[in-house]
Amino acid sequence: MKIEFVGGARTVTGSKHLLTVNGKRILLECGLFQGKRMESYEKNISFPFDPATIDAVIISHAHMDHSGNLPNLVKLGFKGKIYMTKASTELCSILLEDCAFLQEHDLTWLNKRREKQHKPLLEPFYNQEDVKRTIRHFFPMEYGETLEIFSGIKLTLRDAGHILGSAGVLLEINEQGRQFRFGFSGDIGRDNMAVICDPNPLRDLDVLIMECTYGNRLHEDSEKIEEALVAVVQKIMREGGKLIIPAFAVGRTQQLVYHLHKLFDQNRIPDIPIFVDSPLASRATEVFRRHPEILDRAANRNFLIDGQDPFGFYRLTYTKQVEESKAIQSLVYPHIIISASGMAEGGRILHHLRNNIENPKTVILFVGFAAESTLARKIMDGEKQIKIFGNSYQVRAQIMMMESFSAHADRADLLKYIRFSAPEKLKKLFLVHGEPGQAESLIDAISSQGYQEVYFPKPGDIHQV
Repeated sequence: MKIEFVGGARTVTGSKHLLTVNGKRILLECGLFQGKRMESYEKNISFPFDPATIDAVIISHAHMDHSGNLPNLVKLGFKGKIYMTKASTELCSILLEDCAFLQEHDLTWLNKRREKQHKPLLEPFYNQEDVKRTIRHFFPMEYGETLEIFSGIKLTLRDAGHILGSAGVLLEINEQGRQFRFGFSGDIGRDNMAVICDPNPLRDLDVLIMECTYGNRLHEDSEKIEEALVAVVQKIMREGGKLIIPAFAVGRTQQLVYHLHKLFDQNRIPDIPIFVDSPLASRATEVFRRHPEILDRAANRNFLIDGQDPFGFYRLTYTKQVEESKAIQSLVYPHIIISASGMAEGGRILHHLRNNIENPKTVILFVGFAAESTLARKIMDGEKQIKIFGNSYQVRAQIMMMESFSAHADRADLLKYIRFSAPEKLKKLFLVHGEPGQAESLIDAISSQGYQEVYFPKPGDIHQV
């Protein structure tokens, strides 16, 4: 078997790993690169391989850095099946539709500027028709179901505990009489997080590709999440400000709403208006509601057993229309806005940041990882002047971060995950979906536990297994 690391290597975006085994080419993930606009555009518009030569795609979960370039793959000639969990097919469908819309919207604005500068106009990677064609390639699977996708290649998906429908990928391979177990972790979740079940690690592997987003740090205890939320809500109530939370529409938004609902029911936060200002998050939340069977026991115990909706209560408003979103801007009393995207690279969050980032009473709370060069990362790193829609703004708002919300495994979780495959069994381990600072110290820790061949591949690296 040959593995080529195309994207998501030494970075946390654009995940793509190409396997060649038994004469078949299988693409693990087909994510979008996110970051500097033109650099990302050049990376996303084409592929370093011919999409028509790919026999199948396996998607670990629906986030756009893992699935967002699927329609472009189909547009450029891919004709095979795209395997993922049922919940992921539902989330991917709405996320890809939204991505196509945002591309058209953003490029319309950008092309006006390029036309004035006499630069060539840019085309979107794909449109809504490409998305519709892509959805017809989706092949939904259940957790634990085993399917022989090609001769000598069996696929099983295990709950990765990251977002709804997220999966670790197990391939049981018989290659010219040699049998081995290959695993791809996808993004690994954390134990004891709200809404989503704990990860079900892949076990007894011979080869593993594993994410390492937080390989160099430990998260705060997840039990402190609600205490921290109470403190920040009380802060904006005292100061008469507003709380703005950039959050991924899938996963983080539902987790935030769950905790706020619980705190409100327990009278631990005051009667404060909460807005989820993201049509995409509203649609994604409906998918969560359709899949109570894969929510965790706490969600069942706290809400579902009594017939309550974990993602809805009377102080919470899901805004869909542009006019509703604009109306929020005129509110002068304390309130909370949760809006996509989590990396502040597009969507309505940009309007909320533009209108509030110079107000010292505003608290901007980041609750997840942001890739290099994204607007969220620049603000988190302390830049005092940033650009939004081409205009410069001074960062006078109060900036806060809560890593305890992260849906990614930390250093301890990753080391625990690896130990489900013994050193004498696991012959090769590849770390992906992480930046160098996150991977390097983790490699030392892994090697100290007896694992011999641990790699941190560069984009374009090819390894024989």
